[in-house]
Amino acid sequence: MPSPLWTPSDSAVARANLTRFTASVRPGAGYSELWRWSVDRPEEFWPAVWRFGDVIADTRPDGSQWQSVLEGGDRMAPPDPEVGPRWFRGARLNFAENLLRHDDDHTALVFWNEAGRQRSLSYAQLRREVARWQAALRADGVGVGDRVAGLLPNVPEAVIAMLATTSLGAIWSSCSPEFGEGAVLDRFGQIRPRVLITAAEYLYSGKTIDLLPRVAQVAAALPATQRIVVLGGPALKDSLGPGSPQAAPKGPSVADRRTGGRPMEDGRTSWLEGWLSASPAPSASPAFSRLPFDHPVYILYSSGTTGLPKAIVHGAGGTLLQHQKELLLHTDLRRADRIFYFTTCGWMMWNWLVSSLAVGATVVLYDGAPLAPRRGILWELAEREGVTVFGTSAKYLALCEKSGLEPGRDHDLASLRAILSTGSPLAQHSYDYVYGRIKSDVHLASISGGTDIVSCFALGNPTRPVWRGELQGRGLGMAVEVFDPAGKPLVGAPGELVCTRPFPSMPVSFWDDPDGRKYRAAYFEHFPGVWRHGDWAERTENDGLIIYGRSDATLNPGGVRIGTAEIYRQVERLPEVVESLVIAQDWEEDVRVVLFVRLRDGLELDDALRERIRREIRLHASPHHVPKKILQVPDLPRTINGKLSELAVRAAVHGRAIGNRDALANPQALDLFRDLPELAV
Repeated sequence: MPSPLWTPSDSAVARANLTRFTASVRPGAGYSELWRWSVDRPEEFWPAVWRFGDVIADTRPDGSQWQSVLEGGDRMAPPDPEVGPRWFRGARLNFAENLLRHDDDHTALVFWNEAGRQRSLSYAQLRREVARWQAALRADGVGVGDRVAGLLPNVPEAVIAMLATTSLGAIWSSCSPEFGEGAVLDRFGQIRPRVLITAAEYLYSGKTIDLLPRVAQVAAALPATQRIVVLGGPALKDSLGPGSPQAAPKGPSVADRRTGGRPMEDGRTSWLEGWLSASPAPSASPAFSRLPFDHPVYILYSSGTTGLPKAIVHGAGGTLLQHQKELLLHTDLRRADRIFYFTTCGWMMWNWLVSSLAVGATVVLYDGAPLAPRRGILWELAEREGVTVFGTSAKYLALCEKSGLEPGRDHDLASLRAILSTGSPLAQHSYDYVYGRIKSDVHLASISGGTDIVSCFALGNPTRPVWRGELQGRGLGMAVEVFDPAGKPLVGAPGELVCTRPFPSMPVSFWDDPDGRKYRAAYFEHFPGVWRHGDWAERTENDGLIIYGRSDATLNPGGVRIGTAEIYRQVERLPEVVESLVIAQDWEEDVRVVLFVRLRDGLELDDALRERIRREIRLHASPHHVPKKILQVPDLPRTINGKLSELAVRAAVHGRAIGNRDALANPQALDLFRDLPELAV
């Protein structure tokens, strides 16, 4: 039997938050027993998480903080959206208050961009800034249930805006500035924000991108938006706040800033500092509106590659409690930690990262390209900031490997304790790369969940070994199983990833879905009453998980169902291949596997490389996985969040309409896949 790649030391296990939590609820229990108790007894488990995370909430006259833990039992998709499952009825809390529980000189936020370190904020400074923004939002009439939208780079102002918004009981929703006008309106047009906060420009890959022409178009299409607030430039030179070397541009509006030959909407558009200065004097600390547990806090969006993005509404209490569990127990986060995640404001990992403030840790933000202008800039950040938890995507780790980066050799990563990876399945060779080229003694946690739950189904475990190619285990409180087509649990064979019982971070609703029909159709129609997440997965003998890709993109040649990640793992081992994408093409009353590859600059796909690719797949996967056709392309279409869009390519190959081109960062790449003569024979 193979050995694990990493095993935590006895001392690390002894001091882990998870060990301390287990001792308080199930003394002497192993993780499997703890997990079983957590899903069988949610009315005991989730209050234990509440107490362990020290959730701040109102106390009722009888000394309790809620009337009931879970109403509705195991009903996950009730016919009436007002009937169960309902968590912690009677509890009243505020999301921002829990994230701003500290008021001291401990560093709360550190911000880098491509030019390096830009600024930091202590918890005391963060609270003061949130109070300023809260006063300005309140002056614009923002209150409970209103929406505030951010079209922002990953800068401290995005965090401040979110906290100020949610402190008032309003709802925060954000997109990254890479989103095109259509993609932004597909999202914000649904929720009709009262205030839009944006940036004048941003920096990416050494280029300054003027955002104002896009903002003008978006603003014109959002007539109900009463205020547009504009931050300054990419290095935040004009939006650093009090005490910075430069102040924000003065003046009440940017009506005189020409955008694409016409001015911005005047009267409702303000520079940030002018907007803040015009509001009533803020109090020294923000006030917090405590509201029911399931009061909305975030609106997130599905990728939208098959139609208008789903606007998914998440509740404050469920998001807070789930994130506390994942950060404290599964990530072993503590106040002394410095946590980084390479993300944008348009990906749910931004929301997850920012919840680290509730632990009192230091959150490290980065905005810009991950491999430019210096290939190792993120590892430089990790070294200089003493990052202890480094989060990224599987694709970034693969690109580091392809680029020949050796962070462990070139940087002092002594502080680094854990590396987290998500966004797509982490290939087996990436596990080897992490332990061989980054750090041999590090907790590598491949995690998996989604926007739909603003959290994870599968997570790391700081007290158990890491096995090559496996996610360590199912999250506590998450009744995750793998089902066969008949809805029966599987172990050791791939099937549909499901969750069979309610959990607090299930969406409160979809926006503009009053009867819950869209919500139920999204998750509960395939297996009635069971959450089907859409991942093709396998439970292992180590009680871990392997994710093979999206189940709606699986291949089925000759009736054999294959996850796309099974092919990617083999193909992208080859040094010539930068990345690949595989689809099933309809062919002769069946389907055939077609593989597209993007090669390193200057390389051409020839018969010898095709044969090497086929041999690698046949040897390490199976003959069923071997593509019938292998074609070279210069680009692959990806969503705005960076995920390859297999469904869009399959539609293009078959000459079908693409559901929503605006959901793609590079929709022009789809033209590379239409009417290919190689696929006509």
